Amino acid sequence: MNELELKNLLNEFRGLPAENEWVEFKEAKNDYSFDNLGQYFSALSNESNLFSQEFGWLIFGVEDKEKKIVGTKYREKRSELDRLKHEIAQSTGGLTFIEIHELFYPEGRVVIFQIPAAPKGIPTPWKGHYFGRSGESKVALNMQEIEQIRGQSQYNDWSAVVLPEVTIEDLDSKAIQRARSEYKKKNPRIADDVDSWDDFTFLNKVKLTIKGQLTRAAILLLGIPESEQYLVPASARMTWILKGEHNNELDYEHFGPPLLLNTDELFSKIRNLRYRYIPEQSLFPLEIYQYDSYVIREALHNCIAHQDYTLHSRINVVEKPDELIFTNVGDFIPGNISNVIHSDTPQEFYRNRFLAEAMVNLNMIDTIGSGIKKMFNEQRKRFFPMPDYDLSNPGKVVVKIHGKVIDYNYTRVLINNLNMDLDAVIALDKVQKKQQITKQELAMLRKLGVVEGRASNLYVSAEIAEITGDKETYIRNKAFNRDYYKQVIHSYLEQYHQATRENINNLLMDKISDSLNEKQKNKYIGNLLYDMSKKDKSIVNIGSPRYSKWVLNDKS
Repeated sequence: MNELELKNLLNEFRGLPAENEWVEFKEAKNDYSFDNLGQYFSALSNESNLFSQEFGWLIFGVEDKEKKIVGTKYREKRSELDRLKHEIAQSTGGLTFIEIHELFYPEGRVVIFQIPAAPKGIPTPWKGHYFGRSGESKVALNMQEIEQIRGQSQYNDWSAVVLPEVTIEDLDSKAIQRARSEYKKKNPRIADDVDSWDDFTFLNKVKLTIKGQLTRAAILLLGIPESEQYLVPASARMTWILKGEHNNELDYEHFGPPLLLNTDELFSKIRNLRYRYIPEQSLFPLEIYQYDSYVIREALHNCIAHQDYTLHSRINVVEKPDELIFTNVGDFIPGNISNVIHSDTPQEFYRNRFLAEAMVNLNMIDTIGSGIKKMFNEQRKRFFPMPDYDLSNPGKVVVKIHGKVIDYNYTRVLINNLNMDLDAVIALDKVQKKQQITKQELAMLRKLGVVEGRASNLYVSAEIAEITGDKETYIRNKAFNRDYYKQVIHSYLEQYHQATRENINNLLMDKISDSLNEKQKNKYIGNLLYDMSKKDKSIVNIGSPRYSKWVLNDKS
């Protein structure tokens, strides 16, 4: 939208007798709570869906009674506004602003947040909770409204559409045979009955037909390769891509229907090499495969079950030297991984419910909602890093599975703490990957005594260093008292009479905690020199501010 269109739109909204369910004004003169912003994102997105609006609008710099422009200083730097898109997406399951507009009036600056309506069938959450509007007030979205949104997809399940022109000849006989075998594993008590069913009876039992007609789900899972034409413009393809150390593409292959069989074909392409490491207090190496087969299959089957086929994209599996990356399109419906890990109930909503139910019947996925949690626990049993779920890009889910130990110190912590709570393991995993952790996670890890250091530079604690024998790393990370460093500088000046900043850097850099990076170490040294010259008055600079030359202060 150009400036004139935006100003006309703002005038239209200011002319409303009152705020409505999809338009909200806030003065926000200087700042605004990030959590409130996220709640309004959820509320306006959900209400826009319910009122058949394409967008919701949150407007800063306009008071909500008389609609006067008062101006806002909220995130005045454009880069800070743009960063909001990523920050909001972290707690909405990937959904974020369409755009954040700025308008400038004599009365002040106005910021207009353009919010997408919740996708059909998927309410927009904020940190696992759904918000809505009651007139001008922000409230929790009630159950009737949640079900109203979820019910929008009840008759729009892409996978449940019947294909009248498709016959049993369009299905792969080997895939049907494999489907029978998996169904019997899932239902051993009726295995003899399954053998007596004809193919159409069987397909009806596993819910791949509707009133005797085959569905898109049937073609996806059991169709012959040529049957893919019935799904156009949707793509039924999975692509395996092999990349080298420098991210160069070495090989690739596409896999289409029948996906029930071709997931095995794709799995066989992955070079699941043997990996060795020596557990603590053992002379014998532990040898395992880089990847657990359950973890690979669960990640791939989840891509198939939750892919948004209306977006006409492929499922991608990228194999790098020490990691696998799975990508499918479509928002992550649970909102975030924490919701999945802590949920003790099945997922309430599936994008492709018909397909998902068939995959359950064919022993491909589990409806109790424990598949992803089991992936985390399987990696934990192997003392490997946790899976990484990247939900930062709206409409896409990226899952990374690590095929090697990242940091042996943290692996040893897991080996020596087999009963550690999964939440603590996930938080510790973030530390080894240098990812940001919450204050609650930091408090939990400190209470367990497994980390020390600043929140941005955590490292293994002294207690764990004793267990793991990694005392050297602990000492390198542990900072000495500031007086110690001051005494080192003082002793140097007594010996050599003067020192440049470069001399002092060379003197202290390898003595300061390795938990600080080079920039932080430089700043730390600068603070020491400031203290010694301005507060302690034990040294003086006889050079210039830019080219310092430090000597002892004879007057001190």
